[in-house]
Amino acid sequence: MTTTFHRHWRDVPKKAWYWSNFSPAEIACRGTGKLLINEPALDKLQALRDRLGKPLIVRSAYRSPEHNRAVGGASRSKHMDGAAFDIAMTNHDPVAFEAAARAVGFLGFGFYPRSGFIHVDLGPARQWGERFPIRAMAFAEDTPPAREVLAQSRTMKGGGAAGVATLGAAGVEIAQSVLAETQSAVLPLVPYLDTFRWVFIALAFGGIAVTIYARLDDWKRGRR
Repeated sequence: MTTTFHRHWRDVPKKAWYWSNFSPAEIACRGTGKLLINEPALDKLQALRDRLGKPLIVRSAYRSPEHNRAVGGASRSKHMDGAAFDIAMTNHDPVAFEAAARAVGFLGFGFYPRSGFIHVDLGPARQWGERFPIRAMAFAEDTPPAREVLAQSRTMKGGGAAGVATLGAAGVEIAQSVLAETQSAVLPLVPYLDTFRWVFIALAFGGIAVTIYARLDDWKRGRR
C-alpha cells in the first residue's frame, strides 16, 4: 500500500496529486487539516466517480487519530488509514451507488440513511447499518400541470362570441342604412332589421359577461 503523510493538505505538491475530480482539501482531516494520501483508495474513489459520471460529495475521508477520537470514530477506523470515505447520497441513488462501488473494488460498506451517506472502504469485506429505502422514482422531476390550450379556453370562446355578436350588430346597422336609402322595395323589412340589431347587441354584452366570468374563473384555477 502506497501512502504519504502531510502535516497539512496545503503542503501537497501539485505534481503529487493525480485525482482530477478531488482536491487535497476534500480528502484531508476535517479537524486538523492533516492528510494521509492512500493511493489505492483514492484510485478506487476516482474510478467510482468516473463510473457514476456525477460528483461525489465527500463528507469524511482521512481522519487523524485525535480527530477520530473527537468524533467518536471506531478505534480501528479505516478513516485513519486514508482507506475510507463517507459519501453523501444527496445526488445519488443508493442502490446504483452501492453497485458501482462494489464494481470498482470497495469491500466495506456502512449504511447511514438517517444521516444521508454511505461509508465505503477497502475492506475486509463486511457491511453494517440499515440500507436506504428503495426510491420508487429516483430524482423524478416535477411536471407542471398542463396548461389549457388557448384556443379551447372558455375565455377565448366567450371573447369570440362577443366579437361575432358585435360584428353582427354593426353589419345589421349598415345593412339597415343601405336598405333604407337604396332599396325601397324592401322598406317593410327595415323595422325587423332594427330588432335584429338589438338582439345582436344583447348577444355582444352576454359574450363580454361570459368572457369576464371565465377569465376570473381561469385565474382562480391557476390558468393564467
